[in-house]
Amino acid sequence: MKRSVTVVGAGPAGLTLANLIQQSGIDCVVLERASRTHVETRPRAGVLEHRSVTMLESLGLADRLLMEADRHGTCEFRVSGKAFQVSYSDLYGGREHYVYPQQEVVKDLIGGFLDTGGDIRFSVSDVELRDLTSSSPSVAFTSEDGTQETVSSDFVAGCDGFHGVSRPSIPEGVLTEFTHQHGIEWLTILAEAPPSTKATIYALHDDGFAGHMLRSPTISRFYLQVPVGTKAEDWSDEQVWEALHKRFTLHDSSWALTEGKIIEKRVLDMRSHVVEPMSYGRLYLLGDAAHIITPVGAKGMNLAMNDAATFGRALIDFYATGSETGLKTYSEDCLRRVWRAQEFSQWMVNMIHTDVSSPFFGRLAQARLEHLAESPAYRATFAENYVGP
Repeated sequence: MKRSVTVVGAGPAGLTLANLIQQSGIDCVVLERASRTHVETRPRAGVLEHRSVTMLESLGLADRLLMEADRHGTCEFRVSGKAFQVSYSDLYGGREHYVYPQQEVVKDLIGGFLDTGGDIRFSVSDVELRDLTSSSPSVAFTSEDGTQETVSSDFVAGCDGFHGVSRPSIPEGVLTEFTHQHGIEWLTILAEAPPSTKATIYALHDDGFAGHMLRSPTISRFYLQVPVGTKAEDWSDEQVWEALHKRFTLHDSSWALTEGKIIEKRVLDMRSHVVEPMSYGRLYLLGDAAHIITPVGAKGMNLAMNDAATFGRALIDFYATGSETGLKTYSEDCLRRVWRAQEFSQWMVNMIHTDVSSPFFGRLAQARLEHLAESPAYRATFAENYVGP
């Protein structure tokens, strides 16, 4: 048996899988449509759960993360000009979040894979998946220099995101798709501004949600709930800061928001999407190719890495023992965690957003936050889901 896997996509899911199986002696080639510079510098999510960090440690790929990441065990909620904190680490076995930008995770994963002889083809195009139900599926592509190539392997891992070629390569009618538009949008802002807080802030305001996320000692991420259909250019920098100041306002507090140069401003469509099953023949879908989740709760990258761990273990067992059990249960095993994360994210969406068309839902959100502030049992449930089991 040739023991080979083709990975389509060099994001957290594909690179985690590639490192995991290569360290177990399974041949692997990774195909990525973007350049190495692009995937190592594009800003994305920045929060890793305890489970994800533990896995990276086991692969010997967490040294820089553990040295540079900020650890957080508390988050803050603001409602009606008042703030309260939830120390979720204390409530769930000391587990913390690690704030470490996704592009840095990708750098570490690429470096680790290449340092051990890994094969990544960047800037490929015209990717086509073939013979997926055979015992030797193949992937055709055009390399960076224009050469047309084909790679055959035992399995194909589709890790190329929602807009990639992997999922559309599955025949119509095979997958059941679940999609939900949340009816809200976020203006996401990246600013050269030192954090104004030591804990992530979620603020509920009559004008809409505002969020303050930490990225580095000099960079902060902010979110503003905006009307559906908003364009980034509709908001000037001055309007952004004015809205953030207003929505973060606290009564009887000296807290102040630190401003800085805005270096990124875009609108995020808040939607959720899941496909079942997450496999077809010898093609297995991982990460955003199989499921999209809102940023609320910071689950996306962690779910992608869990997919990689689950599929990687199934492959290792298959090649070691010939057992197909893990491969057959891969979709079920992953979807159990995916749907739990979707439920939690939806719960949080409902708790921190204002529906300007229906004040009723705004009051429900306020009631949930007040319950979270007052109930130890409610906070314990939040902590278990927020920091990840």
